[in-house]
Amino acid sequence: MSKEIVVSGVRPTGRQHIGNYFGAVVNFVKMQELYNGYFFVADYHSLTTHPEAADLRAKVKQIVVEYLACGVDPNKCALFVQSDLPQIPELYLIFNMFSYLGELEREATFKEKVRDQPNNVNAGLLTYPVLMTVDIIIHKAHKVPVGKDQQQHLEMSRDFVRRFNNLYKVDYFPEPQAFSFSNDLVSIPSLDGEGKMSKSKGEQTCIYLSDEPEVLRKKVMRAVTETGPTIPNSPKSLVIQNLFDLMKLVSSPETIQFFDERYNDCTIRYGDMKKQLAEDMVTFLTPIREKIIELNANDKMLSQIIGDGGQKARASAAQTIKDVREIIGIKSF
Repeated sequence: MSKEIVVSGVRPTGRQHIGNYFGAVVNFVKMQELYNGYFFVADYHSLTTHPEAADLRAKVKQIVVEYLACGVDPNKCALFVQSDLPQIPELYLIFNMFSYLGELEREATFKEKVRDQPNNVNAGLLTYPVLMTVDIIIHKAHKVPVGKDQQQHLEMSRDFVRRFNNLYKVDYFPEPQAFSFSNDLVSIPSLDGEGKMSKSKGEQTCIYLSDEPEVLRKKVMRAVTETGPTIPNSPKSLVIQNLFDLMKLVSSPETIQFFDERYNDCTIRYGDMKKQLAEDMVTFLTPIREKIIELNANDKMLSQIIGDGGQKARASAAQTIKDVREIIGIKSF
C-alpha cells in the first residue's frame, strides 16, 4: 500500500528559532517516516519582498542546513529548493487562469499586506494562494501541515482543485487536507512575555537553534518575570506560565516538578529557575548547533543533497505537468 503524500515549505527568512523547531520541524522528522514527504525552501515566495540576491541565497542555505541538523533525512524525503522545479511556474501560470480577482482580493493576508505595505502591492502578493496551491498539488499531496494563519489559503487550494477537476470532468488532483500530529496548536512563547516567539519582535526575544551557549544564557536570564507569589497555590500569570512552558520543552519532569512546588509554596526564585532553564536549553540545543556548524562547512555535500532532492521533486512535478497538459488539451503536433 503506497504512502500518502505530504508537502510543506518555508520562506527563507533567516535563522530558525525553537518556535520553528517545535512548531514544524520536529513534525517533518515524524512525517518522513510515515508519508512520502516533499519539504522545500520557498524562495519564489520570498520574492514578493524583493530580497537582496546574495542575502536570499545565504538564507536558503541556512534553512537547508538547519533542517538537516534537526533530523530531516534526505534519504527518507525530498528536501529541495522551490526554484529548482521549472514545472512550478508553468502550473502556476495555468492555475492563475482558474482563480478570480474577487476571491484573491478578499483573501485576509492580501488585505493585511495592502494595509501594511501600500507601496509594494505586487501581483505576487495577490496570487500568493495560487502559488501555494501549486506547491502542494504539483506533487498531488494529500496532507499539508498548516497553522491557523494558513487555513484560508488551504481552503482556497481546495476550491482551485475542485474547480479544475469539475471543469475538465476529471478526478485528478486530490483535495489537500490540513493536519497536525497534535490536537493542540504549538505556540512557543516569546522571551518578552508577550505572544509567541517571532523573529519580527527582535533577536533578544528568540532562542535560535544556532545560538552560542553564552548568547542563549543571556537571553534566558533577561526573560520577563515578576515578583514571586505571596499566596500558596496561586494561579500563574502569563509571563510565569511562559517560563514553565519553555521548561516543559527541554527540562526533565523532576526539574519542572521542583520549580512548580517552589512556586506553590511561595519559595521560588525566578533567577534560579531561569539559570536551570538556560542550562537545559544549552544541553538540548548543543548537538543541533554543532551539526549546523559541521554542515555549513561542507558545501559539496549540501550541493549533492539539494541536487538529489530537486531530482526527486522534478520527477514528481514533471509527471503532473505531463498529465495536466493532456487534460487541458495542450499537446504537441
